[in-house]
Order: sequence, then structure tokens, then C-alpha cells
Amino acid sequence: MVDATMPLRRRRFRVRNLRFWIPLTWIMMLVLAALCAPLIAPHDPLAQDLFLERLPPFFMDGAEPGYWLGTDSLGRDVLSRMIYGARIALFVSVIAAVSTGIFGSTLGLLAGYYGGWWDRVISRLVDIWMAFPPVLFAVLLVAVMGTGLTSVIAAIALIDWTRFARVIRAETMVQAHMDYVDSARIGGARRFTTLVSEILPNVMPSIIALLMLEMGIAVIVEAILSFVNLSISSDDPTWGSMIAEGRGAIHFAWWVLLFPLITLFLTVLSFSTLGEGIKKKFDPVLSS
Repeated sequence: MVDATMPLRRRRFRVRNLRFWIPLTWIMMLVLAALCAPLIAPHDPLAQDLFLERLPPFFMDGAEPGYWLGTDSLGRDVLSRMIYGARIALFVSVIAAVSTGIFGSTLGLLAGYYGGWWDRVISRLVDIWMAFPPVLFAVLLVAVMGTGLTSVIAAIALIDWTRFARVIRAETMVQAHMDYVDSARIGGARRFTTLVSEILPNVMPSIIALLMLEMGIAVIVEAILSFVNLSISSDDPTWGSMIAEGRGAIHFAWWVLLFPLITLFLTVLSFSTLGEGIKKKFDPVLSS
């Protein structure tokens, strides 16, 4: 007898695979471009040539060979600046997300497993921290600490740890009432050992999914801060500074705004979709 649900299962399997591999491919392309930027960038991203200002992309009339995505108002190559901008975006996203994830997940595990005063103190701290508007808080922190990638990373880590703490706390509370935790306790395992060796592996898919989401958020925050000139030097190639410059030339040099904006959108979407795909692929409950 033929199972009527098989075609539906195959379609769902294909959709899950596509939602995993397509964003992963885009992110890997960005990582490769960032690592090989000196080799693949057509031009120096800081080189200026006013005789080449606002050249259109290769598919438009008046394009110059070698300037595939055109140039900006200072004659700088848009494609080269986008490639070097990927280095900054990915560096900030990885360091900020890992720092945020370690701190927030640790607090969430402690609050969810030990409960009592651990849970009360951490939960109240999360409530207080979430009362501040995140973007305005980030701008305030960077303004106080000074511009630079270190300040941007610190601001993101100080703001977004609450997301990890809340989600991992809830996941840990569910896992703490599972039979395998009771079995470990009956077997004589210490509470901290049970937390690290039994509960942590089972909440790891959620942590990884949150890490991917946090990387996308970090890319957005860095772009916002560089948009308002609070990230690094305005001359350095960042997607936010390119968008800020392109906004003023949208009517006669739209490519300066559009290409980094599309890249930013696809990167954030890829991180978010990849996180969801990883959770569904490796979480035993969702993948069943």
C-alpha cells in the first residue's frame, strides 16, 4: 500500500533543505569574499578619482570596464567597498553574537535550572534591561564609550543578552523536568554536572538558532551606527556608511544606495532563516 503522505513529506523535506542551504550558501559566499577581499576586490576601496565619480553599473550606458557596480561621488568602486564592508559586518556579527550568547545563555541556564533566588535576580535584571529602547541604548553607549568597533561590539553585547537569557531560561525549565534529568540525579550526578552534560546539549539547537539571529541583528546595529557615523571612520567601507552616502544621491546615482542595501537585507534574512533551519534540522522534536 502506497503512503499518501510521502509526497507531502518529500516536499517538506525539500523546503527544509532549501531553507537551510540557500542562506548557508549566501553566508559562505560573504565569508569567502571577506577573507579573500584583497585578492578579489577589483580596486582599492579607499582610492578616490573624481574623474570617475558616479559611474553607472556595467549594465547601463556610460559604464566603465572594471567598475562592475559603478562608483560613488568620490569615484570609489562600489563593489570593492561592499566586499571590504563585508569584513567589518561579519567581524562585528561573530564577535558580538558569541559574546552575547555566552553571557545570556549562562544566565538563562542558571535561572532556569537552579530557580529560587537565581531566577528572581536574573529575571528582574532582564525586565529592567528590556525597559530601555535597544537602538537608542546602543547609540547612547557608543556615544559614551567612543566610536570604534570595540565600542560597537560592546554595545551590542550589553543590549541583546536578554534575548538569550529569556529563551534559554524557558528551555532549561522544560528540560529540567524531563526524565533523563531525574535519572542523572538518581545516578548520583551533581547538579552542575547534570546542567552541563545533560541539559546544555539539549538546549544547544536553540542557542545556535539564537546565535544566527543575533548575528543578523548585529549586522543591522552596526549598519545603523555607521549610518549615523558612530561606528568607525566615515572613510572606511561599511554598508551603513555607503547607504548613508547613497541616500543623498538616490535620484542620480541610485546604485550607491541600492546594492549595499540589498546586500544588507539578504545577509540579515539569511542569518535569520539559517538559524531557523539549523534548529529544525538538529532539534530532535522539530525534525521528527
